[in-house]
Amino acid sequence: MVVVFALVALAVVSVLVTSNWYVWRRLFRDTTTGPGPVRRVGGAVIAGGWVLAVGALVAERAGAPFWLQQVLAWPGFLWLALSIYLLLALLAGEVVRPLLRRFLERRAARRTGAEPPRAETTDPERIPAATAPPEQPEPAGPGRETGAPRSPGGPQPPEAPDSPLALPSRRLFVSRVVAGAAAAAAVGTVGYGTYGVLNGPSVKRVTVPLAKLPRAAHGYRIAVVSDIHLGPVLGRGFAQKVVDTINSTQPDLIAVVGDLVDGSVKDLGPAAAPLAGLRARDGAYFVTGNHEYFSGAEQWVEEVRRLGLLPLENARTELRHFDLAGVNDVAGEEEGQGPDYAKALGDRDRARACVLLAHQPVQIHDAVDHGVDLQLSGHTHGGQLWPGNLIAGAANPTLAGLERYGDTQLYVSRGAGAWGPPTRVGAESDITVIELASRQA
Repeated sequence: MVVVFALVALAVVSVLVTSNWYVWRRLFRDTTTGPGPVRRVGGAVIAGGWVLAVGALVAERAGAPFWLQQVLAWPGFLWLALSIYLLLALLAGEVVRPLLRRFLERRAARRTGAEPPRAETTDPERIPAATAPPEQPEPAGPGRETGAPRSPGGPQPPEAPDSPLALPSRRLFVSRVVAGAAAAAAVGTVGYGTYGVLNGPSVKRVTVPLAKLPRAAHGYRIAVVSDIHLGPVLGRGFAQKVVDTINSTQPDLIAVVGDLVDGSVKDLGPAAAPLAGLRARDGAYFVTGNHEYFSGAEQWVEEVRRLGLLPLENARTELRHFDLAGVNDVAGEEEGQGPDYAKALGDRDRARACVLLAHQPVQIHDAVDHGVDLQLSGHTHGGQLWPGNLIAGAANPTLAGLERYGDTQLYVSRGAGAWGPPTRVGAESDITVIELASRQA
């Protein structure tokens, strides 16, 4: 086991070193004419970025002083996102690079051969294009004959300003263009994705028909929010945006389906305080996500209860028109607090519709076995950073949205916040309003 772990770690380090060397080479070595401060500064920026990124990850998991986590989080996590898109943009540039060189070569060939020299000219002052100026005789002097031509090894006239040879080599020019475009694309992508997160989640509305739902519950609205990830980057102001957005939808019930925080109650209690302002006719409910078990799940369950939310720890409550149940996240198994479906669902009346809150989509199979009508989940972030959706999609039965598994439907939210980089690309954050529909209506 130790050998396998060592081999995997070695492979990961090798990939990171190789990819970062490639980024340094394309951005700094290939765009300069020789060793110098630009190359050294570029190496320092890349190495320093990774020191900050690793430091931010370690500080968060090790429970370092919160001020230190905040200092490291912004530059470190943003560097993680930026390095991903620098690498992708430079790899895309490998396709453009030969095409641009060929374009420049053809352009240079057309310029040098566009105007053939004329055989005669009546204006002795005009020199045909693409021809060298006539040689001028050397001035007479001691030991020289008047009008003698200059030696081929003597001083030569300067290149014309618009000559291709007067510019940097085409290879260097192409490297600078591709590197500049890649850097601009990466910075723009990360900047836009970060703005989208900090600006707050959008509202998504989805109608879900349930066969067992009575006519009186037709149009019942559940606001689903997951993966808020309050922490060193997303704090109290972000929590207030989430609360305001949820309340603006005027839901009948609010479901907070895990990964509320990345940190202790001591550090993040003030950031979570706005959750006390959540308003819904039938209340706000909470289930744990895997990140709660990195942050002190028992303390957070008590804190959200103090804020007015109702934790469903492998429990069920009977609402007027359907049952609402919740199970702990699978990460709780290591602490003896894993999901217990029998406790939450075992003795319920299966003639009533049942909505289950469970953080991870992989819990859908147990939900099917227990006759759940609708499971509400999060966890995936929709991939958060493209092409991370490919990995998240392979690890989860549903990446985002609504799907059916037998008689059970699963809805997966992309989440309101972000973990690590406060950035989303190709996976917009959302709060979803699920509108239940009765087939009897």
